[in-house]
Amino acid sequence: MPSLNRIEMRRISRAWLKELPLNGMSVAEISGQWGQYFNFASYEQFRYPEHDICKGPFEGEDGRARKFDLIIADQVWEHLDRPYAATKNVKKMMKRGSYFYIATPFFIPFHAAPQDNSRWSARGLKNLLIECGFDETAIKTGQWGNRAAALRNLEPEWPPEHNPDTDDLGNDPDFPITAWALAQKI
Repeated sequence: MPSLNRIEMRRISRAWLKELPLNGMSVAEISGQWGQYFNFASYEQFRYPEHDICKGPFEGEDGRARKFDLIIADQVWEHLDRPYAATKNVKKMMKRGSYFYIATPFFIPFHAAPQDNSRWSARGLKNLLIECGFDETAIKTGQWGNRAAALRNLEPEWPPEHNPDTDDLGNDPDFPITAWALAQKI
């Protein structure tokens, strides 16, 4: 059963990505695995610690930044020591017209893997992307959460699994649990 914290984020994010020509895209995913559930032309995972996006863009054999049509960072940025440097490095790996999908928690328990450093709202993600050089008009953001889900996040067993019979999936903008953004490099 899926985590309560990701139900609506996944639904909305899948719809956003399905608007893109996925089957023709070259995709890189940073320390995650959500992208494996899509049908991309090519898909590569870059795992930490052998690939540290904070230190620089991922390079090809020629020493230049590799370029991708879509870069996915799902539930990773909260663990980074230098999220601004990492976002600038992602931008260097993007072709003109390509996309960066980022999703992060806002209100969940501390989870050091290997560290836990920051939280982001939808507005915070948009600001991060703008400050790292993305055009404000090419950024789409979302966030989801509510009081009941916030309380579930305080349960000893975390993350709470979604119970369709009892869990409220309504969105309350005053209680975000998770946030996400899709930015295009124009």
